[in-house]
Amino acid sequence: MAYLGLRLGASRIFSRGASVFRRLGTFGMDGMGLAMSRSPLERLEFDNAVLRKLPLDPSEEPGVRLVKGACFSRVTPQPLNNPRFVAVSREALALLGLDADQVVNDPLGPEYLSGSKVMPGSEPAAHCYCGHQFGQFAGQLGDGAACYLGEVKAPLGQSSELLRENPSGRWELQVKGAGLTPYSRQADGRKVLRSSIREFLCSEAMFFLGVPTTRAGSVVTSDSRVLRDVHYSGHPRHERCSVVLRIAPTFLRFGSFEIFKRADEFTGRQGPSYGHDEIRGQMLDYVIEMFYPEVQQNHPDRVERNVAFFREVMHRTARLVAQWQCVGFCHGVLNTDNMSILGLTLDYGPYGFMDRFDPDFICNASDSSGRYSYQAQPAICRWNLVKLAEALAPELPAERAEAVMDEYLDLFNRFYLENMRKKLGLFVKEEPEDELLITELLQTMHNTGADFTNTFRSLSLICCPTEAEGEEDLLKRTADLLLHQCASLEELKAANKPTMDPRELAMLLSLAQSNPSLFQMISDRATIARQLDKLGKLKDLMETSQEELRAKQAEEWTSWITRYRKRLARELEGQSDEQAVKEERVRVMNSANPRVVLRNYIAQNAIEAAENGDFSEVQRVLRVLKKPFSSQPGLELPARVSGHGTTAQMERDEGEEQQQQASSSTAQNPVPYDSKPPAWAQELCVT
Repeated sequence: MAYLGLRLGASRIFSRGASVFRRLGTFGMDGMGLAMSRSPLERLEFDNAVLRKLPLDPSEEPGVRLVKGACFSRVTPQPLNNPRFVAVSREALALLGLDADQVVNDPLGPEYLSGSKVMPGSEPAAHCYCGHQFGQFAGQLGDGAACYLGEVKAPLGQSSELLRENPSGRWELQVKGAGLTPYSRQADGRKVLRSSIREFLCSEAMFFLGVPTTRAGSVVTSDSRVLRDVHYSGHPRHERCSVVLRIAPTFLRFGSFEIFKRADEFTGRQGPSYGHDEIRGQMLDYVIEMFYPEVQQNHPDRVERNVAFFREVMHRTARLVAQWQCVGFCHGVLNTDNMSILGLTLDYGPYGFMDRFDPDFICNASDSSGRYSYQAQPAICRWNLVKLAEALAPELPAERAEAVMDEYLDLFNRFYLENMRKKLGLFVKEEPEDELLITELLQTMHNTGADFTNTFRSLSLICCPTEAEGEEDLLKRTADLLLHQCASLEELKAANKPTMDPRELAMLLSLAQSNPSLFQMISDRATIARQLDKLGKLKDLMETSQEELRAKQAEEWTSWITRYRKRLARELEGQSDEQAVKEERVRVMNSANPRVVLRNYIAQNAIEAAENGDFSEVQRVLRVLKKPFSSQPGLELPARVSGHGTTAQMERDEGEEQQQQASSSTAQNPVPYDSKPPAWAQELCVT
């Protein structure tokens, strides 16, 4: 098995308050009368196909309940107090035929796009689905905070490429954080500024990186408050209710089909619509006819159609996770209810882009076992596909599903290698040894604690060999370039500090030998192995000086660069215009390796500013993320965010304490967006 699972085993910036300066609409003379202009959001043409095609819950009673024999429940979004825009995405709103400036200047804009006011033609509803969470079937879940608003017809003139990606010709709108639904469980159906900004920014960041994703049209915040314990420390605080507008062809997911599951052999839970097999058929027909029309047209036989559909879902999922791996993205909660039936990145919660490369990177602090670690994602997506196949039975025969799943690993590896070759600038030839070269690169990055994004971006600065240059001096200069991206001794010590108390680790090791059955109930060998590996590395680091570490890092990088340059030389063999090949290599690499990704500290800096009433940093970060592969003069650094200005004072309640001292230090010493993270970023914890 190659490193990192390359080969898997078979197993416009608008000012704050722009939304409130015209509260009564715009008036003008029209013939002999005075008429109020309509909100652009009132002109959206809704065609809510899914509510016609799939069964609706007949009950409209409020409160949490088990919903049987239905895929959607009608809901009433709960209005926010004084909603206002934080940011909008011009490109995402354009999908609906909306002009962002008009939306921002529309006094009804924040109300409509937070669910506080229902647009004409909108039919608010919540979707019922189930899911396997951390490997265990959880029974009924559903939209506990998200609210379906309806499906907007794609505007005339929408690009053919978009229509290929969304053949339904409709865009489903959701608001996330609009209040209680029958599926809210013990929660309040609200979202806060922190999570809303993170989802908004990452949805758009992924799109501009070229990764399939749901979109985010806007973030709205308010004066409504909810109590949240940010760090689960017993010190809750009131936070502003906020809402994200999400856009996708559909938000149906693997878990949508799990509502029909029989009682689970491990948890005893069953899907709320168990026994309603006819609804499974309806949902399958709807999804295929609406979103996979070519499958529908090319396969008149129902079974063959269903097999072809499942194969396409598998294909899209394999391609998606390969793209995640190649930009260093970790989803964090890859439950079956967070897997899109269209192969889109769905539900941005405790996600993270890797800083220092670590195949065991876990972005979700709640994932103590590392089930959803970076390197586990390809295998977990395969596991989730198997669960989807089970949920589709008997419409999808088990043996046919198994045959499709046999194709997954090779398909993932093919997509992964294809992307990685571009990242290394290997586009003229494909050689079997490329896989080993990639594996050795990742191993070197891991050993030296190299920054994932910046290391790959730096590779285009390594030149192809020429006869005129001195090899030794060039290797040293090139190695020095990459050494700037490596971790220091103290950073590596911190990274390899075991997260488990030594006494707990000793107890578990003893238990593993004396009572294996009990050990398996409370821990697992992979977790213990990771802790022991960290201990071993930490011991070695404690006996190493910074100079010794740097010399070792230089040696490792020099060795890999030598092999890489030999491979680059073979790219030039037989080429009549070597200079053209070299220039194309740099272009390909700089189109595959982003300068900027949404690192946690970048999001956190924008969140802290927004919580203090300054939304400009969210808007600035969005502008940066729209061109992740390009240098943007004037946008290299975050704007200074002090939290002491008039704007911040207006947004905070009287007596509200200052939040997050890190923002003031960041304001004094801003870190470039394309830089390695600052030291304080190591303390960020996302759950």
